Amino acid sequence: MTSTPPSECEVSDAIVSSFQVSTPVADLVPELYTENIIAKALRTAQAALGALPASFPEIVPQEEGRDGSYSLREADFWTCGFFPGTLYSLLERLIKYPQSVQLPDSVNLGDLRNQLTTLCRAWSEPIRGMDGRTDTHDIGFIVMPALRADWELFGNSCSLDSIVKAARSLATRYVASAKAIRSWDLLKKKDIEILDQNDNMIVIIDSMCNLDLMYYAAHHAQDPTLSDMATAHAVTLLQSHLRPEPVFSSSKDAYSGQWYSSCHVANIDPKTGDLKLRLSAQGYDHDSTWSRGQAWGILGYAETYMWTKHHRFLEAACGMAEYFLYRLESAPGCVIQGRYVPLWDFDAPIENEQNPLRDSSAGVIAANGMLILSQALASIDQPNLSTRFRKAAMQIVQDTLSFALAPEKAILATGQYQHIRAEEAIPGHRFDSMLKFGTANNNANARKRYANHGLVYGDYYLVEFGNRLLRMGLC
Repeated sequence: MTSTPPSECEVSDAIVSSFQVSTPVADLVPELYTENIIAKALRTAQAALGALPASFPEIVPQEEGRDGSYSLREADFWTCGFFPGTLYSLLERLIKYPQSVQLPDSVNLGDLRNQLTTLCRAWSEPIRGMDGRTDTHDIGFIVMPALRADWELFGNSCSLDSIVKAARSLATRYVASAKAIRSWDLLKKKDIEILDQNDNMIVIIDSMCNLDLMYYAAHHAQDPTLSDMATAHAVTLLQSHLRPEPVFSSSKDAYSGQWYSSCHVANIDPKTGDLKLRLSAQGYDHDSTWSRGQAWGILGYAETYMWTKHHRFLEAACGMAEYFLYRLESAPGCVIQGRYVPLWDFDAPIENEQNPLRDSSAGVIAANGMLILSQALASIDQPNLSTRFRKAAMQIVQDTLSFALAPEKAILATGQYQHIRAEEAIPGHRFDSMLKFGTANNNANARKRYANHGLVYGDYYLVEFGNRLLRMGLC
């Protein structure tokens, strides 16, 4: 890399020092289970229902003059699966962990569960119809958040069938000679165009999080070719995307193996698998570390390890997670409040020291990956490192809630015939996303550059983090 971290300081013990073993985890992040979280999702589900199947929620702009509602995006955009997934994650809480849900006395749990079930089915139906798409590598992001939950909660075989079909659709993008799955068919930016697929194969770090679809379908359909493709892809990206970094910490608690940053995009020779070029489409520049890309890598390699138990994937995830924590801790001095809410790109210049540009979604994505790492490390008798990543994940989410949780809260109310609706806690103060300060794409040469907004996948991974804690028995 040409860009360097702000300083070569050791990773601070402050990442973990604020947590005491005796502190109940739920008490550290109580906002994850409030009425506000359910109310915001319910309101959007009811308000945007009429846009189906053509449009799905994507962002909530923060600038003045906007009404605080979700802006909708065309249904074939890669983010379409996250809002249905958020609804199902909340439904999972109501069904499996009702003790975690904070509801007003006027709202009946059973009525809310039935109403949310109806909305989940309405929002998932268009997703099920996308399972045959071969034009995108993001089919995992599209189908898994909602359809996996629909299958696991209700045993809906149609959803499992769609998952398997979607995995086989993704498999059509696998290029055997390169041992990887093609991410994008082309890349068109103001400063670069890659259009020829015969000599170019564009692969992005985000693709690691679509492998979960391949493994899940492989096991349910008893089709090992799907898992073989996923594993080959993960191995290829170890070389094409991961960049070794110095180990900046001598702390006995930190991961002592190789640390890694990640590029966003790699152009691979489809005939040989050789790396031709590394670049960025959404980060600051080609050599920088785009924080959400780093987060996708942490989560994707952690998930891949859990499926395969291959230690090279665990080592990759640990190395990426440790570097992510280092960059949070060694951020410039102007990043004081919300230190663990990542800058949108760890190497981008700070243009506004009073309000440095962040990406709250990157933090909660990385935190989900670190929770998986914690489980993985505990299972192989590495309790210290397991505890470190669990506590680091909690610190990130705790800081995110303190810094980025939208102050415009929503509440639940019961109307005629026990119909439950959501409304502003303070009339006239609306913001439909749970988190603020997301950055979808701030690359100067992107065809669409937009930042500082609520992001649908930021909300999804925030809710999913709360569910992971519940599944782990930590709440």
